[in-house]
Amino acid sequence: MEPLDRLRRLAVNGELVGDVPDPAVQLDRRILALVRIAALVAVGGAEPSFGVEADLAVSAGATASEIVDVLVGVMPVVGAARVVAAAPNLALALGYDALDADESP
Repeated sequence: MEPLDRLRRLAVNGELVGDVPDPAVQLDRRILALVRIAALVAVGGAEPSFGVEADLAVSAGATASEIVDVLVGVMPVVGAARVVAAAPNLALALGYDALDADESP
């Protein structure tokens, strides 16, 4: 399905999303996981959701640095408050405690 057709279907009725092929067909797994992390930041996702997507991103080859870059990259769009709220959740997902000053990455 062409991108314009997909956009039209999404614009007309979000329930048609199930008819749209999985975006993983078009995006590689690493990029898709990073995009989903950005979406979680934007909507204020829960800690377990960050864990799942961070695990998928790392298993697809993303580095911790790239994942943190996602936070920095979305800050101008979603605002500092969303990024500050997401940072500890993402840190825990990566095996760090962002609030522990004695811990080094």
